[in-house]
Amino acid sequence: MRAAVTKASVCLVILTLLALPALGMSGGPAALNGNDEATVKYGCSCHNNAASERVVVMITGVPVMYDTEVSYPLTIKVADSLTLAGEDGNTKAGFLLSSEGIGTFSWSNDQELRQAEDAPDDVSHSEPDSDGIWDLTWTSPAEDVGQVNFWLVGNSVDGGGIPDEMDYWNILSFSISPPGTIVSGDDAATLETRTISVGDYDTLFLIEESEAQKEAERQAALALSIYRQGNALYWTSLVALLVGAVFQKEILERRYGDGPEYLATELAYPQAMRRGLLSIASFVVGVRWLSSDTAISFPPASIVHEGTRITDLTGFLTGCAFFLSAWAAYGVYRTILATRVEREVKDIL
Repeated sequence: MRAAVTKASVCLVILTLLALPALGMSGGPAALNGNDEATVKYGCSCHNNAASERVVVMITGVPVMYDTEVSYPLTIKVADSLTLAGEDGNTKAGFLLSSEGIGTFSWSNDQELRQAEDAPDDVSHSEPDSDGIWDLTWTSPAEDVGQVNFWLVGNSVDGGGIPDEMDYWNILSFSISPPGTIVSGDDAATLETRTISVGDYDTLFLIEESEAQKEAERQAALALSIYRQGNALYWTSLVALLVGAVFQKEILERRYGDGPEYLATELAYPQAMRRGLLSIASFVVGVRWLSSDTAISFPPASIVHEGTRITDLTGFLTGCAFFLSAWAAYGVYRTILATRVEREVKDIL
């Protein structure tokens, strides 16, 4: 009898261990939790027993008011607050979203999403996601059904496949107003979408960077500072060398009686006018760029995607415009000197 009981106990333990990964619901939570309550409203009973502020649940693209038969792209993000703060935390996440059967959810095939278990109108993850980000679309109903309530529960797990004390979850609920309840003309913000979040306040709004992140930002700022200072010193040195060479040339010409070759008046006037106009135009352009608040960038921000790295050329091009103006003005001065040179036999011939 005792042997039979022992064998039965061993079998029971083995079956329990085999069942633990299934209890983790890695393929998405069930519609009802262990207490026969709606999981999306009362939380998950397989990952701890209470909601935790450690889990950040966020959804973006939520309209303030819906219009009938309109598709609204939504993005869901679920993460461990410690991981967001740059510390060691959970890296796997899942969720369950419900609109209580109002409207429909859809998504592309590359998203690891599925219809929720025992709740085909709801949507959940199909596999735990490493970045905790999913994109889907909610299409509003064909008629005004009043306020639409949403429930979103998300969990952050350690990926061990077993529900344990290192797994956490949190719940976010929100609503969308029915058509016509908000006058869009009163406030432009009502036409925009919003981001709704729940979780640790410090993580959402006062996230402190880790020492590694601070050091990386310091190094990046230092490299950018050295780059800018190097550019400034290079171009300043180049201009100084050119100006010094011009002054040296003028001094040597006066000392040894040299100078520009003779230039006939009929040639000097057009040359002086061209150089003078170039000097004035460059000066005007430089002043306009200097007084403008619009940055000159390459490539232009209007033709590249947001986030593309661009280079600010405002200071460089403004300096070039003033330098070109000064150089053209010096050319006018040299043209005048050339007209005052006494003609030689070769100039007459």
